[in-house]
Amino acid sequence: MISAYTLFSSSSGNCTYVTDGDVSILIDAGMNAKHVGLALGALGTSFGSVDAVFITHEHSDHTSALRVLTRKYCPRIHAAEPSALKIPAEHVTAHPVIYTERVGGFTVNSFPCSHDSACCVGYVLRHDSGVKIATATDTGYVTDGMKAALAGCQAVILESNYDERMLETGPYPYDLKMRIMSDRGHLSNTAAAGFLPYLYENGTRRVLLAHISPENNTKQKALGAALESICENGLSGMSVDCADRYEITRLI
Repeated sequence: MISAYTLFSSSSGNCTYVTDGDVSILIDAGMNAKHVGLALGALGTSFGSVDAVFITHEHSDHTSALRVLTRKYCPRIHAAEPSALKIPAEHVTAHPVIYTERVGGFTVNSFPCSHDSACCVGYVLRHDSGVKIATATDTGYVTDGMKAALAGCQAVILESNYDERMLETGPYPYDLKMRIMSDRGHLSNTAAAGFLPYLYENGTRRVLLAHISPENNTKQKALGAALESICENGLSGMSVDCADRYEITRLI
Protein backbone atom coordinates (compact mmCIF):
# COMPACT_ATOMS: atom_id res chain seq x y z
CA MET A 1 0.00 0.00 0.00
CA ILE A 2 1.35 3.40 -0.99
CA SER A 3 1.21 6.23 1.54
CA ALA A 4 2.19 9.82 0.83
CA TYR A 5 2.20 12.88 3.09
CA THR A 6 3.41 16.44 3.12
CA LEU A 7 5.31 16.82 6.39
CA PHE A 8 5.07 20.60 6.04
CA SER A 9 4.65 22.98 3.14
CA SER A 10 5.34 26.72 3.02
CA SER A 11 8.08 29.27 2.43
CA SER A 12 9.49 28.14 5.80
CA GLY A 13 10.05 24.58 4.68
CA ASN A 14 8.84 21.85 2.35
CA CYS A 15 9.08 18.08 2.65
CA THR A 16 7.03 15.19 1.26
CA TYR A 17 7.24 11.57 2.45
CA VAL A 18 6.28 8.60 0.27
CA THR A 19 6.51 4.92 1.19
CA ASP A 20 5.26 1.52 0.09
CA GLY A 21 6.23 -0.07 3.39
CA ASP A 22 9.49 -1.41 2.03
CA VAL A 23 11.26 1.73 0.81
CA SER A 24 10.81 5.36 1.83
CA ILE A 25 11.45 8.51 -0.20
CA LEU A 26 11.57 12.19 0.67
CA ILE A 27 10.86 14.90 -1.86
CA ASP A 28 12.83 17.90 -0.53
CA ALA A 29 14.06 18.33 3.03
CA GLY A 30 13.42 21.90 4.08
CA MET A 31 12.75 23.46 7.51
CA ASN A 32 15.49 21.76 9.56
CA ALA A 33 16.57 18.24 10.47
CA LYS A 34 14.87 18.37 13.88
CA HIS A 35 11.47 19.19 12.38
CA VAL A 36 11.82 16.58 9.64
CA GLY A 37 12.85 13.98 12.21
CA LEU A 38 9.91 14.77 14.49
CA ALA A 39 7.47 14.53 11.59
CA LEU A 40 8.90 11.20 10.49
CA GLY A 41 8.67 9.99 14.08
CA ALA A 42 4.99 10.94 14.17
CA LEU A 43 4.51 8.61 11.19
CA GLY A 44 6.32 5.81 12.99
CA THR A 45 9.54 6.05 10.98
CA SER A 46 12.87 7.89 11.07
CA PHE A 47 15.70 9.36 9.03
CA GLY A 48 17.46 6.02 9.12
CA SER A 49 14.65 4.44 7.10
CA VAL A 50 14.83 6.97 4.27
CA ASP A 51 16.26 5.33 1.15
CA ALA A 52 16.50 8.37 -1.12
CA VAL A 53 15.85 12.11 -1.21
CA PHE A 54 14.88 13.93 -4.39
CA ILE A 55 15.44 17.70 -4.40
CA THR A 56 13.33 20.02 -6.53
CA HIS A 57 15.76 22.96 -6.34
CA GLU A 58 18.42 24.50 -4.17
CA HIS A 59 16.46 27.12 -2.20
CA SER A 60 16.82 26.72 1.56
CA ASP A 61 13.14 26.01 2.21
CA HIS A 62 13.70 22.79 0.26
CA THR A 63 17.22 21.84 1.36
CA SER A 64 18.01 23.14 4.85
CA ALA A 65 17.88 19.69 6.54
CA LEU A 66 20.24 18.09 4.04
CA ARG A 67 23.53 18.92 5.73
CA VAL A 68 22.60 16.99 8.89
CA LEU A 69 20.77 14.30 6.96
CA THR A 70 23.72 13.49 4.69
CA ARG A 71 26.31 13.72 7.46
CA LYS A 72 24.54 11.37 9.88
CA TYR A 73 22.56 9.01 7.67
CA CYS A 74 23.93 9.23 4.09
CA PRO A 75 20.80 8.44 2.08
CA ARG A 76 21.05 8.83 -1.68
CA ILE A 77 20.41 12.48 -2.58
CA HIS A 78 19.31 13.26 -6.14
CA ALA A 79 19.01 16.63 -7.88
CA ALA A 80 19.31 18.16 -11.32
CA GLU A 81 22.91 19.21 -11.86
CA PRO A 82 22.44 23.02 -11.78
CA SER A 83 20.81 22.68 -8.36
CA ALA A 84 23.15 19.95 -7.15
CA LEU A 85 26.13 22.25 -7.62
CA LYS A 86 24.56 24.77 -5.24
CA ILE A 87 23.35 22.44 -2.49
CA PRO A 88 25.60 22.71 0.60
CA ALA A 89 25.61 19.00 1.42
CA GLU A 90 27.64 15.90 0.71
CA HIS A 91 26.71 12.85 -1.35
CA VAL A 92 24.45 14.69 -3.81
CA THR A 93 24.13 12.89 -7.14
CA ALA A 94 23.82 15.32 -10.06
CA HIS A 95 21.50 14.39 -12.92
CA PRO A 96 20.28 15.97 -16.15
CA VAL A 97 17.20 18.16 -15.71
CA ILE A 98 15.00 15.34 -16.97
CA TYR A 99 16.04 12.03 -15.45
CA THR A 100 14.73 8.69 -14.20
CA GLU A 101 15.80 6.90 -11.04
CA ARG A 102 14.67 3.55 -9.68
CA VAL A 103 14.17 3.16 -5.89
CA GLY A 104 12.73 -0.17 -4.83
CA GLY A 105 9.29 -0.47 -6.38
CA PHE A 106 9.23 3.19 -7.41
CA THR A 107 10.29 4.72 -10.71
CA VAL A 108 10.94 8.42 -10.15
CA ASN A 109 10.88 10.82 -13.11
CA SER A 110 11.72 14.51 -13.00
CA PHE A 111 10.10 17.19 -15.14
CA PRO A 112 11.01 20.87 -15.59
CA CYS A 113 9.30 23.68 -13.70
CA SER A 114 9.81 27.43 -14.14
CA HIS A 115 11.25 29.09 -11.04
CA ASP A 116 13.91 31.68 -10.20
CA SER A 117 16.51 29.13 -9.16
CA ALA A 118 19.47 27.54 -10.89
CA CYS A 119 17.05 24.82 -11.91
CA CYS A 120 13.71 23.55 -10.63
CA VAL A 121 11.97 20.26 -11.26
CA GLY A 122 8.93 18.37 -10.08
CA TYR A 123 8.68 14.62 -9.64
CA VAL A 124 6.37 11.82 -10.70
CA LEU A 125 6.55 8.62 -8.67
CA ARG A 126 5.17 5.55 -10.40
CA HIS A 127 4.95 2.40 -8.31
CA ASP A 128 4.97 -1.15 -9.64
CA SER A 129 1.47 -1.56 -8.20
CA GLY A 130 0.21 0.99 -10.74
CA VAL A 131 -0.12 3.95 -8.37
CA LYS A 132 1.19 7.17 -9.91
CA ILE A 133 1.53 10.38 -7.89
CA ALA A 134 3.35 13.67 -8.39
CA THR A 135 4.55 16.82 -6.69
CA ALA A 136 4.52 20.05 -8.69
CA THR A 137 5.42 23.24 -6.83
CA ASP A 138 7.61 26.31 -7.29
CA THR A 139 6.68 27.20 -10.83
CA GLY A 140 5.47 30.46 -12.31
CA TYR A 141 3.17 28.74 -14.77
CA VAL A 142 2.04 25.28 -15.84
CA THR A 143 4.75 24.23 -18.26
CA ASP A 144 4.25 21.80 -21.14
CA GLY A 145 6.58 19.44 -19.28
CA MET A 146 4.29 19.57 -16.26
CA LYS A 147 1.24 18.76 -18.36
CA ALA A 148 2.89 15.80 -20.04
CA ALA A 149 4.33 14.45 -16.79
CA LEU A 150 1.19 14.74 -14.67
CA ALA A 151 -1.12 13.05 -17.16
CA GLY A 152 -2.27 9.80 -15.61
CA CYS A 153 -1.39 10.69 -12.01
CA GLN A 154 -4.10 9.63 -9.59
CA ALA A 155 -2.96 12.12 -6.93
CA VAL A 156 -1.03 15.39 -7.24
CA ILE A 157 0.54 17.85 -4.82
CA LEU A 158 0.03 21.15 -6.66
CA GLU A 159 1.25 24.62 -5.78
CA SER A 160 -1.40 27.24 -5.00
CA ASN A 161 0.88 29.89 -3.59
CA TYR A 162 -0.89 33.23 -3.67
CA ASP A 163 -4.15 35.08 -4.04
CA GLU A 164 -3.65 37.81 -6.65
CA ARG A 165 -5.54 40.47 -4.73
CA MET A 166 -3.77 39.75 -1.44
CA LEU A 167 -0.38 39.89 -3.12
CA GLU A 168 -1.15 43.11 -4.98
CA THR A 169 -2.36 44.94 -1.86
CA GLY A 170 0.00 43.27 0.60
CA PRO A 171 3.19 44.51 2.29
CA TYR A 172 5.77 42.99 -0.08
CA PRO A 173 7.97 45.44 -2.02
CA TYR A 174 7.03 45.95 -5.66
CA ASP A 175 10.02 44.03 -7.07
CA LEU A 176 9.21 40.98 -4.96
CA LYS A 177 5.56 41.08 -5.99
CA MET A 178 6.61 41.15 -9.63
CA ARG A 179 8.98 38.22 -9.09
CA ILE A 180 6.29 36.10 -7.46
CA MET A 181 3.79 36.86 -10.23
CA SER A 182 6.28 36.28 -13.04
CA ASP A 183 6.71 33.15 -15.14
CA ARG A 184 9.63 32.24 -12.86
CA GLY A 185 7.76 32.85 -9.62
CA HIS A 186 4.95 30.85 -8.07
CA LEU A 187 1.59 29.48 -9.13
CA SER A 188 -1.45 31.53 -8.14
CA ASN A 189 -4.76 30.21 -6.85
CA THR A 190 -6.33 31.09 -10.20
CA ALA A 191 -3.68 29.23 -12.18
CA ALA A 192 -3.86 26.16 -9.93
CA ALA A 193 -7.66 26.09 -10.11
CA GLY A 194 -7.53 26.52 -13.88
CA PHE A 195 -5.29 23.46 -14.17
CA LEU A 196 -7.71 21.14 -12.35
CA PRO A 197 -9.90 20.30 -15.40
CA TYR A 198 -6.82 19.10 -17.31
CA LEU A 199 -5.74 16.96 -14.38
CA TYR A 200 -9.24 15.52 -14.01
CA GLU A 201 -9.49 14.68 -17.70
CA ASN A 202 -6.20 12.83 -17.39
CA GLY A 203 -7.07 10.72 -14.39
CA THR A 204 -6.34 12.80 -11.27
CA ARG A 205 -8.89 12.41 -8.51
CA ARG A 206 -6.99 13.72 -5.48
CA VAL A 207 -5.23 17.12 -5.28
CA LEU A 208 -3.38 18.58 -2.33
CA LEU A 209 -2.82 22.34 -2.68
CA ALA A 210 0.62 23.22 -1.35
CA HIS A 211 3.21 25.95 -0.71
CA ILE A 212 0.43 28.32 0.39
CA SER A 213 1.90 31.70 1.29
CA PRO A 214 1.16 32.87 4.87
CA GLU A 215 1.41 36.52 3.78
CA ASN A 216 -0.36 36.42 0.41
CA ASN A 217 -2.90 33.64 0.71
CA THR A 218 -5.15 31.67 3.02
CA LYS A 219 -6.26 28.07 2.94
CA GLN A 220 -9.80 29.29 2.53
CA LYS A 221 -8.98 31.32 -0.59
CA ALA A 222 -6.90 28.56 -2.19
CA LEU A 223 -9.53 25.92 -1.47
CA GLY A 224 -12.35 28.24 -2.54
CA ALA A 225 -10.80 28.84 -5.97
CA ALA A 226 -10.24 25.12 -6.46
CA LEU A 227 -13.76 24.14 -5.38
CA GLU A 228 -15.24 26.78 -7.68
CA SER A 229 -13.34 25.26 -10.59
CA ILE A 230 -14.48 21.76 -9.63
CA CYS A 231 -18.11 22.91 -9.47
CA GLU A 232 -18.06 24.99 -12.65
CA ASN A 233 -16.37 22.26 -14.69
CA GLY A 234 -18.34 19.32 -13.32
CA LEU A 235 -15.29 17.53 -11.92
CA SER A 236 -17.33 15.06 -9.89
CA GLY A 237 -15.20 12.69 -7.88
CA MET A 238 -12.21 15.02 -7.58
CA SER A 239 -11.30 15.78 -3.97
CA VAL A 240 -9.10 18.71 -2.99
CA ASP A 241 -7.51 19.77 0.28
CA CYS A 242 -4.74 22.09 1.49
CA ALA A 243 -1.38 20.96 2.82
CA ASP A 244 -0.76 22.34 6.29
CA ARG A 245 2.19 24.72 6.61
CA TYR A 246 3.64 23.07 9.69
CA GLU A 247 1.77 19.78 10.21
CA ILE A 248 1.49 16.45 8.42
CA THR A 249 -1.18 16.25 5.71
CA ARG A 250 -2.05 13.03 3.90
CA LEU A 251 -2.17 12.87 0.10
CA ILE A 252 -3.05 9.16 -0.20
